[in-house]
Amino acid sequence: MRLTIWYITKYGTTPSVPGRLGPRGFNILKEMSQRGHRTLMFVSDSTHLADMPRMNTAYKSQNESGVEVHWVRTIRYSSERSFRRIVSWLDFEWRVLRMPKADLSRPDVIIASSLSLLSIVSGIILSRRYRCKLVFEVRDVWPLVLYEEGGFSRWNPAVIALGWIERLGYSWADIIVGTMPNLGLRVREVLGREKPTACIPMGVDEELVDHIQTLPQGYEETYFPIDKFVICHAGAIGVSNALETFFECARLMKENDKVQFLVLGDGYLKADYQRQTADLVNVTFAPSVPKVMVQSILVKCDLVYFAMQSSKILDYGQSLNKVVDYMLSGRPVVASFSGFPSMINEANCGTFVPANDPHALKVEIERYAAMPAAERKEIGARGRDWILANRRYARLADNYLRLFN
Repeated sequence: MRLTIWYITKYGTTPSVPGRLGPRGFNILKEMSQRGHRTLMFVSDSTHLADMPRMNTAYKSQNESGVEVHWVRTIRYSSERSFRRIVSWLDFEWRVLRMPKADLSRPDVIIASSLSLLSIVSGIILSRRYRCKLVFEVRDVWPLVLYEEGGFSRWNPAVIALGWIERLGYSWADIIVGTMPNLGLRVREVLGREKPTACIPMGVDEELVDHIQTLPQGYEETYFPIDKFVICHAGAIGVSNALETFFECARLMKENDKVQFLVLGDGYLKADYQRQTADLVNVTFAPSVPKVMVQSILVKCDLVYFAMQSSKILDYGQSLNKVVDYMLSGRPVVASFSGFPSMINEANCGTFVPANDPHALKVEIERYAAMPAAERKEIGARGRDWILANRRYARLADNYLRLFN
């Protein structure tokens, strides 16, 4: 049966828009459209995560790769912690509800996707209007993120209001989907009862599989040491990346002249970390490169690394673009991570060590450095094979469509 699927998200984008937001929702819809379904995506032109197009009309529609993309002009903001960001959330939902819909195909399914939790309110209103199925897609656990990582009080009025909306969404949704694998635990904590929850995680960007661009001339010679074991962190350099453990481990290993710690990327904490590690010759900072070049760097490393702060949020697991990219590189992954394990352990392509424990990280780096290169290659290959088998968007779309039926 051919379905019409509406996907509402304040934070979504298409492959033609640059930025670090990523077109996950679009890619899933594109695969659905290729299976004969009609897909419509309602998205804001205002986000701090991508360079969105400027609009001179309230609404703008386009067809991209079979997906009907409806851009909604929304109040812009410059900082993720600004009050205007909250206003922008409200503005988007109000404009989606008021948007002329007479010429749009009537939905059989509406997917309301966070990062803005308010989209579930629009989803509830529209699903009742059209008497269709409602999917609540959770990509970040609001409001938990505000008081676990944002420094807000649990009794802040905004936290209380968002908590009420979260409960409303879990209660009203016909289907609950999380990008994280253990969201069912959160649903049970909020509702006080079990409710079926599915995981549709982040997927593999097909452009990175077959169209890897080479590095600029001189990049490798400048930032890669010769005849050293290189462990690399690639991505944004901010508080959520918990790089303190990485640098503390580098300090513990400063006498080991065979291991180099490489940090690829930019971010607001980069200058601070450079000052803190200025005396460490075993730490190198390399500038960010376009996403299509990242694999060219990762494949030159011996080990790839990510970390996350200890947080209640991680009890529900993770599905990070970074981990997808790491596994795609075919290199072993070491993670300073104490939450619900997934991906790396499922593929048997690396190791979890306790978060915030530089000594445990040091032991694991030394173990991999002493390992024969062929064994490391075999471990990394398992990760690449697993990610290509389980995280292509064609498979994720099929998993989504099965939920509708």
